[in-house]
Amino acid sequence: MSGNRTRVGPQSSRRASGPLDVDALLDDPGTGIIVCCGSGGVGKTTTAAALALRAAERGRKVVVLTIDPARRLAQSMGIAMLDNTPRPVVGVDDAAGGRLDAMMLDMKRTFDEVVLSQASPEKAEQILANPFYVALSSSFAGTQEYMAMEKLGQIHADAQRSGTYDLIVVDTPPSRSALDFLDAPERLSSFLDGRFIRLMLAPARGPAKLMTAGFSIITNALTKILGGQVLRDLQTFVAALDTVFGGFRARAQKTYALLQADETAFIVVAAPEPDALREAAYFVERLGEDQMPLAGLVVNRASPEPRSDLSGDEAMAAAARLRAEDPASLTAGLLRLHADRQRMVEREAMLRARFAAAHPDVPTGVVPALAGDVHDLDGLRRVGELLAGG
Repeated sequence: MSGNRTRVGPQSSRRASGPLDVDALLDDPGTGIIVCCGSGGVGKTTTAAALALRAAERGRKVVVLTIDPARRLAQSMGIAMLDNTPRPVVGVDDAAGGRLDAMMLDMKRTFDEVVLSQASPEKAEQILANPFYVALSSSFAGTQEYMAMEKLGQIHADAQRSGTYDLIVVDTPPSRSALDFLDAPERLSSFLDGRFIRLMLAPARGPAKLMTAGFSIITNALTKILGGQVLRDLQTFVAALDTVFGGFRARAQKTYALLQADETAFIVVAAPEPDALREAAYFVERLGEDQMPLAGLVVNRASPEPRSDLSGDEAMAAAARLRAEDPASLTAGLLRLHADRQRMVEREAMLRARFAAAHPDVPTGVVPALAGDVHDLDGLRRVGELLAGG
């Protein structure tokens, strides 16, 4: 992949940056991975799908990986059900030679695939049936983010071997914080390396002398609290973690390095609201600290500019005069609506200007809010056009 992409962010040279050039990013053969990230509810899924569709219709072989519990991507792309297997999207214009597949992360199935690939059939069956493994693979904090990175690594490795895709677009999990996607591997690794895990492994790893009186007291106490069978399940699970999941940290580090590679481009998605842009600023700074390539910021669902040069203050003044003459004036009401819209646009512009002042080297694209929800390919095409400045 090309190593010429300019990295932007806090550690790059301080220069004023223009608008985000989405088409140049999509057309660059050196772009192999695009990661759409941001806090929850800012439109990451729609942005990822629109970018993937636009790239495919411009000639790229694309797969989009979404982690979207609402399954809106499947609906938008006309696919009845998305799962862990890439499925072709019907209706994509392939005149330029591109194609588009879509898939949805199945967190537990991805975890199961890791177990099956690392253990013997007998060992894998034992682990998959363990109640502690079921809990970890289904609901442990950070598992979804970790498995998203695991699946990205799998797709990339397969694409490198078979040439099936030349672009992977990733929709990151709908976390409370955008930083969860980058922090999850370390959290899960810390859990696996924690003191309690090491304590539970001590009898299995070491000689009999490790079964000290102190450890016997602990296990007796746990047996009273949890019950003998639960404690045995826990010890079996922890031993399996040690023998089977030893490669977790190594795989996480490999995928982390992939995210730092020149072929990867991060697009931070935010809503035109103070909290969302503050979260975006944190993420931009974190990407700079971790030397990850940032392509730019997308401010999604911005208020459309009113089709008039009349300022908000002028509209309010005119409305006040009309109300004084006719309290039921419909024109006065319309002028007040115009003033509210104008002030909202000005407020959002001020928020974007504040972000740009703090991060002048981050290219920014603004996507105005659409009249309705995006529910088909035509809607995604329209979003793609707006992302490209159309």
